[in-house]
Amino acid sequence: MRRISLYLFILTLSFVACQRKTAKIEDLPQGMHAATVIEAVQGSSYSYFQVFENDQKFWMATNPLQAKEGDLIYYTRAFEMKDFTSKEIKKTFPSIMFVEDAALSYEKKNTVSPGKLTPGQVTDLDIKKANGGISIEELFRDKEKYNGQEVIVRGVIVKYNEKIMGKNWAHIQDGSKFNDQYDLTVTTADTLAQGQIVTFKGKIILNKDFGHGYAYDVIMEDAKSSDVENFEPQI
Repeated sequence: MRRISLYLFILTLSFVACQRKTAKIEDLPQGMHAATVIEAVQGSSYSYFQVFENDQKFWMATNPLQAKEGDLIYYTRAFEMKDFTSKEIKKTFPSIMFVEDAALSYEKKNTVSPGKLTPGQVTDLDIKKANGGISIEELFRDKEKYNGQEVIVRGVIVKYNEKIMGKNWAHIQDGSKFNDQYDLTVTTADTLAQGQIVTFKGKIILNKDFGHGYAYDVIMEDAKSSDVENFEPQI
């Protein structure tokens, strides 16, 4: 009898653990992921979570996010980094996913497919082109013309992430747009900040797919920055 009771107790624990890790998730929009938090470690720059998704257990890093064990983290885009060492929490991860848009909830009406998620458009923004530069509208209007070419674009950084795949990532806007395309993603080695107006010079690449949902119709890569000014956009 004691053996049977012990077996049933272990079976119950296994069932509860399985239920916790595979929490029922409602139907998600195309490109949306949901992962259950198993362990949470908070750092000053990033939050680190061990999560369970689709029968796989892995670590992810997000911007500061107050999630706890059992919570669901929703996201659409993530980069994998191997052998990443976090100095702030003194831990080396053989593999970790850096998530750009992690959240504890989402609104179905606002979700989008991979590669299309951009910050909201800044209103009442009118940033003049740099000398010899083009506007974001001109870039998107004639993107085939600029493919593979080095161009100059000036805009305000409305979103910024550091040290993902060895690069810093900036989303810039200048107030112009073409066919609802108003936000340019830029990768750079330069250290910058959200809210700065920056002139970038870099190569334009079309249809760039980094995997894990990071796909861009237009991206500027390995850009150099100059003429940095402070600006406080109303985002």
